[in-house]
Amino acid sequence: MDLNGKRFLVIGGAGLIGSHAVEELLKEDVKEVIIFDNFARGSEENLELALKDPRCNIFKIGGDILQTDILDAAMKDIDGVFHFAALWLLQCYEYPRSAFEVNMRGVFNILESCVKNNVKRLVYSSSASVYGDAVEEPMTEDHPYNNTTFYGATKIAGEHMCRAFYHRYKLPYVGLRYMNVYGPRQDYKGAYIAVIMKILDRIDSGLPPIIYGDGSQAYDFIYVADCGCANVCAMKSDITDNFYNVGGGIKTTIKELAEIIIELTGFDGEIQYEPAGTTFVKNRVGSPEKAKNDLNFTAKVELRKGLVKLIEWRNSHIEAVNKRRAKA
Repeated sequence: MDLNGKRFLVIGGAGLIGSHAVEELLKEDVKEVIIFDNFARGSEENLELALKDPRCNIFKIGGDILQTDILDAAMKDIDGVFHFAALWLLQCYEYPRSAFEVNMRGVFNILESCVKNNVKRLVYSSSASVYGDAVEEPMTEDHPYNNTTFYGATKIAGEHMCRAFYHRYKLPYVGLRYMNVYGPRQDYKGAYIAVIMKILDRIDSGLPPIIYGDGSQAYDFIYVADCGCANVCAMKSDITDNFYNVGGGIKTTIKELAEIIIELTGFDGEIQYEPAGTTFVKNRVGSPEKAKNDLNFTAKVELRKGLVKLIEWRNSHIEAVNKRRAKA
């Protein structure tokens, strides 16, 4: 899609990935970007920079994807939709029926509204959770669904609803499977990236970082602004009815992650190891090749540089970090 002069609706645009996608979208010659968010997890503070642009505004009537008449009103005359709104992994674990309502019925509502309002393209946020633990590395998009969680189940269902709507109603879409997203504006609710904030909390208090287990759990960490770029690339693309990994393809253990943070902060101490707790996935690294070839997307921010940016944001937003910690 040519983005010039187009109007876009960003559902969940006040959240971590959504707010960065909005900023990347505003770098294009778009006509308008409308944020549709209920602010259950996102915040207007995340949109502080974006809202300085007169082309960007919050849909004031509402932002709940379960309220279909309000959703339809927001979709009127929209060219492209980005969908980020979802309950997160641990919330789905604790409240599976709510997971169904928001992550499945909510997605159906969005798809239905896109068709009703003749939206030209949808970018759907899926997750690497659909893969579960890696059966092979790196995980290509053909990796089997090895998921065992309610969250992953809702994302799989969302993917297949997108596919069904495309084949039934010809709604063009692309789905993005994010690896472990981290960066400025992150909170404590991500099951795998919250460890970064908790390590920094411990270091701020002069205490050693805690790792549960031996630290061999390994993931593919992707900087959040890169995820924003991936969404814009997906909207620009003519590819449809396909899913893509969004990651760097680099394997980093939790032990290595902690060691990098210790080095960057200058902490004078050792890692403290504790018995392993509940871990949904122990190993997950995705192949970035398909996204590179089809969407022209390549992650640009390597982990060390991204962590520096996160630490700088954290140090300059102490009040916001304290609010996020209190909500955890």
